[in-house]
Amino acid sequence: MKILVICGAGASSTFMAQRLRRAAADRSIDVSVAAGAESQVLGGTIALDGVDVLLVGAHLADHEAALRAAAEPTGTAVAVLPGDVFGVEGGARALELVLSIQSPTRR
Repeated sequence: MKILVICGAGASSTFMAQRLRRAAADRSIDVSVAAGAESQVLGGTIALDGVDVLLVGAHLADHEAALRAAAEPTGTAVAVLPGDVFGVEGGARALELVLSIQSPTRR
């Protein structure tokens, strides 16, 4: 499963990507997790082809409609991360969110 985590500039998404990788490894779930910035997705610098889930930082929730529109052609699922998910246990919580929106055939 391929996951892209985005935030405003790419910094907090990098930390979340690391935590997601660790949480997935702890559960023996095969994932590829990348981090980026919203502007890279909306500007086309980062393509969503092959991305199963786009996780959006809570501070970008008001941009969710534009991000969903960008993800729709590729069938990429989009979820806004809760604001409190960036703590120590955030990777496990974010992984649960990813698994909850993925269909069994895409896992």
